[in-house]
Amino acid sequence: MSRGPVLIDLDGNTDDVSPAMAPAVIDRPDGPQGAAMQQVAALAVRRPSVLAKWFWSLSLTLVGFVVSLAAWDYVTGLIARSPILGMVVLALVVLLCCVLLAIALRELAAFSRLRRIDTIQAKAAEALANADLAAAREVIAKLERLYTGREDTTWGREQLAERQLDVLDADGLLGLAENTLLAPLDARANREVEAAARQVATVTAIVPLALADVFTALTANIRMIRRIAEVYGGRSGTFGSWRLTRSVLTHLVATGAVAVGDDLIGTIAGGGVLSKVSRRFGEGVVNGALTARVGVAAIEVCRPLPFHATTRPSVTALVRRALTGLFGRD
Repeated sequence: MSRGPVLIDLDGNTDDVSPAMAPAVIDRPDGPQGAAMQQVAALAVRRPSVLAKWFWSLSLTLVGFVVSLAAWDYVTGLIARSPILGMVVLALVVLLCCVLLAIALRELAAFSRLRRIDTIQAKAAEALANADLAAAREVIAKLERLYTGREDTTWGREQLAERQLDVLDADGLLGLAENTLLAPLDARANREVEAAARQVATVTAIVPLALADVFTALTANIRMIRRIAEVYGGRSGTFGSWRLTRSVLTHLVATGAVAVGDDLIGTIAGGGVLSKVSRRFGEGVVNGALTARVGVAAIEVCRPLPFHATTRPSVTALVRRALTGLFGRD
């Protein structure tokens, strides 16, 4: 059989046909997009309406008033019937009130610590912008007071105290504080981010229950942000942790950072490959990467000094260390 060119006769005039006339190809986002982290961000930054605030405020006030009045009537009636049992219950109520007061004071102290770190961070940024050595020395003094009594900062405080008088510019002084005092804390904060990213990725990939990935992402991110705040000295209570979480996620949503972006191209590529085998594996990789991005933002918020002499943590590097060996190696 002889082989030769095949001629196809097209009906009609083809002189005006060109590739530009071909219909556009629409790229569909079929790859993993980190749906769980998107929902967590939406839940965290959603603001309740004014009517909802009034409803819950009035409801809690009314319930608290009714419960307090019922407890008072119960205690006084019990004292009238049995003075001994009544005094025991009264003592328990007093102890409960003391515990509630201690919790309230702890929450106020947590807010105070967070404001203290915000103040130091703002002063440091101002000192760097103005190259003000006096302001930088004031920031160093506040840092030393902030970390006084913490054994994990003993070496850094000693090194800073020995070498700070030899530095005669604001950039060098604050850089010295970063390299001596904050370097060990940065390493601990990075490990917290890696642990949270690994947990979110694992649960998303393995647990098939509906909303399990959303619940895990929410709890893991709140715990991660709280521990990062503790690492840098801004220990926060329950309400302080939620306020800090809202602040971090609100900042990320406002800047469009809680989404798949350029700094996650390598991770998304890995997630796309895994999604060919299992879509949940791909979603797990992307949710872990977005958790790492939230962790980096939390470090920037909770760190008393802005990143200047040291490099800001890389989301890609954090995810690589967190997920190494979790879904296999390249």
